[in-house]
Amino acid sequence: MQEVNLGLYFLSEVVGTAMLILLGCGVVANVALAKTKGNAGGFLMVNWGWGLAVFAGVIVSAYSGAQLNPAVSIGLLVHGDITIAQFFVAIAAQLVGAIVGAILAWASYKQHFDDEPDPAAKLGVFSTGPAIRSYGFNFLTEVIATFVLVLVIFGFRDYGVADIGVPGGLGGLSAVPVALLVVGIGASLGGPTGYAINPARDLGPRIAHAILPIKGKGSSDWGYSWVPVAGPLVGGALAGLLAPVLLGFVAA
Repeated sequence: MQEVNLGLYFLSEVVGTAMLILLGCGVVANVALAKTKGNAGGFLMVNWGWGLAVFAGVIVSAYSGAQLNPAVSIGLLVHGDITIAQFFVAIAAQLVGAIVGAILAWASYKQHFDDEPDPAAKLGVFSTGPAIRSYGFNFLTEVIATFVLVLVIFGFRDYGVADIGVPGGLGGLSAVPVALLVVGIGASLGGPTGYAINPARDLGPRIAHAILPIKGKGSSDWGYSWVPVAGPLVGGALAGLLAPVLLGFVAA
């Protein structure tokens, strides 16, 4: 396991996660808010936007292995790829980056937030919500979708050389398969919950929604907030534990 500078490691995760959330929340804003150029662009546009947001986030956070997701980090931790110190630094950085990215997305669409009459549309820019509210099934969906995400990332690693977390052997193109994976998960498993598959992606922007002076924003729906945090953490941990069995390799 390589030694890392935890300060640079933290900064790398902040920058990458902020980029991810700025572009990810940005595509939702473009589709959901009134009077935007992309209004009513549809769920597939959101899927592709999030996939490309992942690509951009990975590209600018190579130092830390571009984890950008506590579910990925916990999978790496239980698999033995990162230390407990790296895990907690990554989690803190991801949350900070997610809040920053969400604030930047809000600033970019400030006038559209002001003109949007529906509080649910405003909240939907920041955080996920279920199509049918059933906490048990919503939790299960997030576990399954995140298990797919993290297990397939481990599968990518098995084909290349990786130091900490992202697929190796392809240089900058290592971000492409992860981006396509996120598009695919959204298209296939995103319908029930909006596919958070990342605790920081949901919790950070939800905190931003709560603290920002958004006109007519309504509730931040904290009653649901545990689902897109707990579900992905469980799914990521399970993927990290089962990857050696399912994929036939062990941590170095």
